[in-house]
Amino acid sequence: MSGGEGDGGTTLEFTPTWILAGVCTIIVGISLAVERLLHYAGKQLKKNQQKPLYEALQKIKEELMLLGFISLLLTVFQNSITKICVGKNLTHHFLPCKFETEEEESSETEESPIRHLLSEHASSAIGYCTSKHKVPLLSVEAIHHLHIFIFVLAIVHVTFCVLTVLFGGAKIRQWKSWEDAIAKESNDSTSSGQALHPKLTDVHQHDFIRGRFRGIGGHSVILGWLHAFFKQFYASVTKSDYMTLRLGFIMTHCKGNPKFNFHKYMIRALEDDFIEVVGISWYLWVFVVIFLLLNINGWHTYFWIAFIPFILLLAVGTKLEHIITQLAHEVAEKHVAIEGDLVVKPSDDHFWCHRPRIVLYLIHFILFQNAFEIGFFFWIWVQYGFDSCIMGQVRYIVPRLVLGVIVQVLCSYSTLPLYALVTQMGSSFKKAIFEEHVQVGLVGWAQKVKRKTQLKAAAAAASESGSGHGSSSDVKIQLGVLQRQQP
Repeated sequence: MSGGEGDGGTTLEFTPTWILAGVCTIIVGISLAVERLLHYAGKQLKKNQQKPLYEALQKIKEELMLLGFISLLLTVFQNSITKICVGKNLTHHFLPCKFETEEEESSETEESPIRHLLSEHASSAIGYCTSKHKVPLLSVEAIHHLHIFIFVLAIVHVTFCVLTVLFGGAKIRQWKSWEDAIAKESNDSTSSGQALHPKLTDVHQHDFIRGRFRGIGGHSVILGWLHAFFKQFYASVTKSDYMTLRLGFIMTHCKGNPKFNFHKYMIRALEDDFIEVVGISWYLWVFVVIFLLLNINGWHTYFWIAFIPFILLLAVGTKLEHIITQLAHEVAEKHVAIEGDLVVKPSDDHFWCHRPRIVLYLIHFILFQNAFEIGFFFWIWVQYGFDSCIMGQVRYIVPRLVLGVIVQVLCSYSTLPLYALVTQMGSSFKKAIFEEHVQVGLVGWAQKVKRKTQLKAAAAAASESGSGHGSSSDVKIQLGVLQRQQP
């Protein structure tokens, strides 16, 4: 071990101090710059009163902290992992690349990439396991690559989520002109007195009904689903759709406020949902482990799983479009003509399992799975090269990338705007219907009610135990504590 060099290279004992200090300076500088950038972004979001986006940024920080902790665990237990020895025959199965026979291995030069990699980075662990006639469970280089993969996966997922919400939000903000036009028309009709004489609406000639009901063959269920499937690719939401669903929401949840700004509420609700979408939940990590397990040579796993987010996205888009069709169908079946505007009835019954929230979970999984596909591709490309056996054949790579782009674009410009609008057609509204200061006031009011309820319960207990054996003093103490908690 001359000069402090062992099988694993030079240790810090014999590393020049200027190299150590320089590397630390660069790493700490980059880390502090990223931390300050996130802190500044958070301050700007709070300053602009964008609390949902600020909470989403906090979620991103949590994910980065989790990644750091995972990386720390891998680093701390690196030596222990590499000294876990297993039988050589166990490493010949479930390989992402074809295993070379001993004859093929002996024909290679000693400077082959695999042999050079092992001799330079993990020879000590190999020597330790070789003495036991076994091989290391995981090499140092494999652990290093696993570090990079987890980091790339999280960064790509967060980036894709942000891009999806930005592009989807841009599409939704185009509907603001419809909201402004409705508000202007409402003010004009009120000032002219037209509101006192409601018009008679021919239901079957209404734009919303003609586009969603009569044009698809009346009562044909199959044609209805087919129409919903293709509708998500073009003009997924029309002005008549927006106006009708908006009116249905207002008449159901805030009938006393016909001038309710539905568009502003919808944006706030989408921002609240973004907080959940941007995170990587535990069940998503389970899928990562399963997909890594199934990446076996000859199975072309990553080609087949590329269809999962694509098929799910088409199913979600079709379902959301079909919900609008169902709302039109209900009105068309019940009425021929109505007095006033056409109103639909929101209901959870139109959603899967009567839960609109399921759509959000599916979009969360779709975005993560798509990010996993694209992130895995770039990781393999940078780490092992385009010609790596893990990358697979070109005829399997190109469709994967094409599907990934299609999923990203379709989710941004069609599915997410559809979700933002159609999920408001549930039986209940979201807390975003209230302004932030109102939400804070409601929370404070609820806390006061809870404390008063506790005081009443304690007072009742005190009156009942007045003749008890010394228990009234304990109740009085409890009452005093509760009263001090009152603002």
